[in-house]
Amino acid sequence: MKHFLFFVLCFATLSVQAQFNRYFENKTLRLDYYHSGNDTNEVYTLDELIKEPYWGGSHVNLVDTMNYGDYYVKMFNVKNDSLLYSRGYSTLFREWQTTPEAKKENRTFSETVVMPFPKEKVRIELYSRDWNGVFHKKFSCEVDTGRSLIRHDHRLVYPSFDVQVKGDPAQKVDVVILPEGYSSAQMGEFINDCQQFVKDFFTVAPYSNNQDQFNFRAILAPSEQSGADIPPDGIWKNTILNASYYTFDSERYLMTTDNKSVRDLAANAPYDQIYILVNSPKYGGGAIYNDYCVAVNSNKQSAKILIHEFGHGFAGLADEYYNDTTTYGAFYNLKIEPWEPNVTTLKDFGRKWKHLVKKGTPIPTPAVKEYLHTVGAFEGAGYEPKGMYRSSQDCLMKTFDGNTFCPACQEAIQKMIDFYTK
Repeated sequence: MKHFLFFVLCFATLSVQAQFNRYFENKTLRLDYYHSGNDTNEVYTLDELIKEPYWGGSHVNLVDTMNYGDYYVKMFNVKNDSLLYSRGYSTLFREWQTTPEAKKENRTFSETVVMPFPKEKVRIELYSRDWNGVFHKKFSCEVDTGRSLIRHDHRLVYPSFDVQVKGDPAQKVDVVILPEGYSSAQMGEFINDCQQFVKDFFTVAPYSNNQDQFNFRAILAPSEQSGADIPPDGIWKNTILNASYYTFDSERYLMTTDNKSVRDLAANAPYDQIYILVNSPKYGGGAIYNDYCVAVNSNKQSAKILIHEFGHGFAGLADEYYNDTTTYGAFYNLKIEPWEPNVTTLKDFGRKWKHLVKKGTPIPTPAVKEYLHTVGAFEGAGYEPKGMYRSSQDCLMKTFDGNTFCPACQEAIQKMIDFYTK
């Protein structure tokens, strides 16, 4: 019986691989576009199409089943209108829309979606989630890879370094680490920091239980100067990715709007996730779901920053704190269930971690000593002190007081690991 099941599994694997090979090359089609607007309006404009040398994603789970993210990309076969590929993602533009500036000004952000490189003519559609959680199609274009003007040249070509490679990119979570603010003389330091990065990454469950499911590669790309921009202090550094503190006027929010450089540099290796490691001791970081993550290399909290931010970028986890000053306006519609897996408005609690709650636990759950180590629904999360709930009293998505993710976050992370590797 065991031999029969093994044969069936092998046959299924070969069948799925043949399906991928029928429709795709093992390379990436990258679509860059411009996303413009203000707090209420948005416009999409095609920038360019690029063929990149690697595809780091799954050959099996090509259609997204998570329903996460503020946006969605879908690729259809033009011949029969079948869905070939989809992914949810978020962007810095959506966060900017909640700031006071967006109520007065229009801005344009460069953004990217990636997908396996199709062999046949396809239609690519981009969707945006509205305030009520409904997706609307905002952009569509047909791409004939045999005729379209697709760039094949590769900008920002640099060597890669294998920090940890455990197997085929199609069956692993592939993380590419990009250096920011490391000079040529500091490339050795960057390699050491990447090795420490991986060591710190696997100190926390469920990552610690899945070490063989991750590949980490780093790109050896120096900057002209060390560090990162700190605008209020008059500090401006000539760096390869143009990262800056005070994104949206939040001192610790360390991000970049130089999307094209980020993607050009990441293209030197197969990747599912992009992590920018900034050469700075100043506390800071940030992350956007299925876009990129940022952390600093030499702050006393660096290890927890990198783990917290990867929770956002990889698993779509929300911040669970609520008593913090941010530059966001209304970030969540409390009348609907948020898409993030670790926060709830209790409008549809069954979609979240209700199955982890022990019988007899009150919902909402009082934040008292009796329920200190209990899974429940504790009020205060997602920058909202009222009407938004988290599963535990503390978690690495809330504070750095402890060293663990709450059960809801652990389950969501494991689910995402399995999606990329099974």
